[in-house]
Order: sequence, then structure tokens, then C-alpha cells
Amino acid sequence: MVKQIENISGLASVKDTLHLALGVFDGLHIGHQQVIGTAVQAARDEGGLSGVLTFEPHPIRILAPELAPSRILASLNHKRELLGKLNVDLMVVVNFNKEFADCEAEDFLGSLLEACDHLSTICIGEDWRFGKNRRGDINMLRDLGREKGITINGSSAVMLDGERVSSTRIRREIRDGNMAAAEAMLGREYTVFGEVIKGRQLGRQLGFPTANLKVFNEQLPANGVWCVAVVLSSGERFNGVGNLGMRPTVEGAEAKRMLEIHLLDFDQDIYGVTMEVEFLNYMRTEKKFNSVDELSIQIELDVQSGRDFHNSLGK
Repeated sequence: MVKQIENISGLASVKDTLHLALGVFDGLHIGHQQVIGTAVQAARDEGGLSGVLTFEPHPIRILAPELAPSRILASLNHKRELLGKLNVDLMVVVNFNKEFADCEAEDFLGSLLEACDHLSTICIGEDWRFGKNRRGDINMLRDLGREKGITINGSSAVMLDGERVSSTRIRREIRDGNMAAAEAMLGREYTVFGEVIKGRQLGRQLGFPTANLKVFNEQLPANGVWCVAVVLSSGERFNGVGNLGMRPTVEGAEAKRMLEIHLLDFDQDIYGVTMEVEFLNYMRTEKKFNSVDELSIQIELDVQSGRDFHNSLGK
């Protein structure tokens, strides 16, 4: 489990040598993984801990809210889960507010050095900027490194199909349903993270109970029926069929977009449990049926198709 530290001052509690990757890291795509992997490798080679220093909320929501995306690729809790899979030891979360945005680059680095006596490595994307008016850059860090004996690693941008890998590009592909393209840039299957909440229990009435998921402001793919795999907070993995959309057959004009998941061969109370949902295969578009009975028949067909798909994977 990745240890979470609140704000830079919390680094004072870390007594081990620290190798730190700095950045926003929304989505933890293959470009981010390159930066973070450098810190993880340094910890393996030299001893000590690997860490990621990131920001919450996303800085663009403070600096240029009109340009901020409505959805992100990984909420803070999801990011911590993903960092664990990358063998990161700790995550430092800096509260990015207007006061912090006005912090000079030198002051940011000074606070980092003051809190962390054993900082050995700093890893960034070579074009990452920090501090007021984005004055801080790789050259400022290299000057600091020479002065303080800290190794500075700058990673170049990762390209795919002639275009730079970016969170904006990935969000676009997910929104448009191009999951293979998104997953190539993520270096993993795309997942969303959320909490199971109580719904109207219509699925249970139809014979197919569902878990209604409150997704933590993460980018969702195209509406429709999906084959999914779910990992609960306990670490247990289950196969399922998910419906993402407005549920037009049973909801009125004020319907809200929802993600509900029927887990195969599962009968447990999981209200309040967090889960990570992996979108494996798009089965069909969402449609409105003439009756609830027609909907029930289609759900049965969807569940059987989903079961066949999961069986074909051998999982």
C-alpha cells in the first residue's frame, strides 16, 4: 500500500533516502510511467524509498478553470492504487490553491529541501515547469542538483504514432470509445474508480441485481453495455456486465448518466465498498425498449453474451 503524505512539510517524517518524481501525473500514462520508473529504479539501485509528489486539485482548475477538462483520468484515490502497481512507496499530495500557485519556484524547492533531509534524486519530464509564472524548469533543477548533490533526471516526451502521448489525447480516445488507442498510451487497460451506492434496485427487481457506482470524476467511455472486470477494495476480482448511460427505458426526462454493474456469480452486500472497473469489451449501444419485459429479455441476453466473452478469455 502506498503511504500518503499530506503536503510537503509531511516529508519531515521520512527518514530514509528519498528518490522523488514530481508532476501532476493525471492518468499515469506511459510518459508518466517513464518518469516515475526512473525514481523507482534509483531506489532499487541506491537504496531508500521511491516517491511521487503530485497536486490536488489539478493545477489547471486553479490557473485556468475555463480550460480545465470536466473529467480526469485518475482521481486521487485511484492514483494511489495505480502507483502501488508501479512499486512506488509513498505519494506526497500538495494542496494546489491560489496561494501555492503564487509560490516562486525557488521557494517551492526550498520548502522541499527543508522538509526532506535525505533527498537523493528528483525525476521530472524534461519540459515540466513549476512555480509562479512557470519559471522553474529542468535547468533550475540541475543547478540545484549540482549545489546540493542531488541527481536530476529529465525524461523526454513519449511519442506514439507520431504524436505525443498526453492525458488530453487519452481522454479524447476514451470519450470516443477508442479504448485500444487509449490503452496503448496508458500501457494498461483503462479503469475507473468509484464507490458502490444505493440505487432504485430496479436490476434486482428484474432478476439481475446491479452495483451502482459513484465514479470519482473520472473520464467515462461511450454509453452502452460493456463486459467489465471489477477489483474490490479487498483485492478480489470478479467478472461482470456493465451498463453505462441514461437508462432510457426506466428513467424519466431528468435521468442522470450512471454506471451500474451486474457481477457474475456474485451475491454479497457491497454498499460503500470502493471498486476499480476495467472496460474489456463494448457489447452494444444503449437503447430504449418498449417495455420493462423487453428490457429484461435483453439484459438476460447481455449477461449470457458477457459470460461467453469472459469464458473465451479463460479468466
